[in-house]
Amino acid sequence: MANIVDDEMIEYVGILAKLELSGKEKEQAKADMGKMLDYIDKLQELDTSGVEAMSHVFGVKNVFREDVVTNGDRREDILKNAPEEKNGMFMVPRTFL
Repeated sequence: MANIVDDEMIEYVGILAKLELSGKEKEQAKADMGKMLDYIDKLQELDTSGVEAMSHVFGVKNVFREDVVTNGDRREDILKNAPEEKNGMFMVPRTFL
């Protein structure tokens, strides 16, 4: 497939990627893209008929647990850290007028 990578394709990919490539960079990109396409061709030679399709390489499973409150209502303990408290809430300095 490397033979389909030509200057026109590199120019088009450069436009899509919003890149300005020099002549040397275009040649390097052409060689790199050719290698990638050759590798894809090589992968297509593999027999995957017995391999189950998957969306992720690791087995992904959801683990659900009960939504249980573990720390309870510790409002009084928390408000002990407040410099000032009013109606069970922190009092803070005004930040705007």
